[in-house]
Amino acid sequence: MMVNEQDKYWLALYEVPKIGGSRALKLLQKTSLTKLFTGTAQYLQSLGLDTAQQQAILNPDWNAIDSSLQWLAAEDNRYLVPITASHFPVTLKNIASPPLLLYVEGNIALLSKPQIAMVGSRAPSYYGKRHAHSIAAELVHAGLVVTSGLAIGVDSECHRSVLATKGETIAVLGTGLANIYPKRHLKLAQQIREHGALVSEFSPFTQARPEHFPRRNRIVSGLSLGVVVIEAALNSGSLISARYALEQGREVFALPGAIDNPMAAGCHYLIQQGAKLVTQTSDITD
Repeated sequence: MMVNEQDKYWLALYEVPKIGGSRALKLLQKTSLTKLFTGTAQYLQSLGLDTAQQQAILNPDWNAIDSSLQWLAAEDNRYLVPITASHFPVTLKNIASPPLLLYVEGNIALLSKPQIAMVGSRAPSYYGKRHAHSIAAELVHAGLVVTSGLAIGVDSECHRSVLATKGETIAVLGTGLANIYPKRHLKLAQQIREHGALVSEFSPFTQARPEHFPRRNRIVSGLSLGVVVIEAALNSGSLISARYALEQGREVFALPGAIDNPMAAGCHYLIQQGAKLVTQTSDITD
């Protein structure tokens, strides 16, 4: 990609404490990125920024920013998509805490196509895997992009099923795109790069940290029209995705399981809370 002056300012803004997508949009109604990063401390104060924010804007870590820009420039299919860009998906822009920017590798056009998120257990049963596979494949045939989180278990089953069906899939990462996690999915990530898209809000070399994964989940649901939960225990990350989906006004679908299977307890709980019970793919597409 071509790197421009604005990109480095976006990356610098990303590092400013307590400024996410919503706050940035408000700020940029009052000023421009260039003005922000070339202004004085007084000017920044007049915009209502606190001391820590002023310091971050006056002293960006240009070395770290340069390494991100170099990573972006190294391949043609790498993109930086700030919240004001035309490629930034409208569905995601309208959630309560949208990311300030996205890094994308692969087919950037997929971001704005209708998507369904599929999430679930990291240790699915044979039943869970089988239905993850068949539902993902059928959603693709219905013309939808399947979005998930590249995690072990249901996520990877869904991505693989879509690739096998020659469909389109998006993987949203909780790490930087130069640092695929889990490592065992390096090859899968490469296939998704070629036939879909990898997305992250974290700078390219960001390591895996527990607090990053719930943040990733809000993007998975925020990009999508609805979220399908395949198998989930009561305290699983999939229920975090479902909760974000409900807060974001998205549809939530859940695959029922045996009542004595703890891996289905999360799905049953969601169904009791009003999620739509899924017995076939048409329950979702209708």
